[in-house]
Amino acid sequence: MAIKRGEGQRLIPLDQLHQGERGGFEPADTSTAEQIYERRWALALLDQVLVRLGDEYRGAGNVVLFERLRALLTDEPHRPSQRQVADEVGMSENAVKQAFRRLRQRYQQLLREEIAHTVMAPGDIEDELCHLIAVLRA
Repeated sequence: MAIKRGEGQRLIPLDQLHQGERGGFEPADTSTAEQIYERRWALALLDQVLVRLGDEYRGAGNVVLFERLRALLTDEPHRPSQRQVADEVGMSENAVKQAFRRLRQRYQQLLREEIAHTVMAPGDIEDELCHLIAVLRA
């Protein structure tokens, strides 16, 4: 039994660890519960908008185009270029640029519609949109 528990090894009591060595035991996220909730709300809202947008493209028979254009919405370093998307879907680069512009416009419309469901008055939509952006940037 002693061999299983590290027989012959020097034991170090946890209360003797220096503050610098304890860094690995501290929580990595210092956000408050309210900040975590708001961030999850914002991400869920954006996901809902993407689901609705995807449903529209699926209904029109443009699933592949939607999936490739959706990849352009991200800031990921490995996202495809519009030229690559054009080659993959058999469109000209200019046509992809136009399709991406329309996708972004429709995304904005759907986002405003989703936000409208969460506010009391239509005049609050822009304020809530600004709050959403602030939450995502934090």
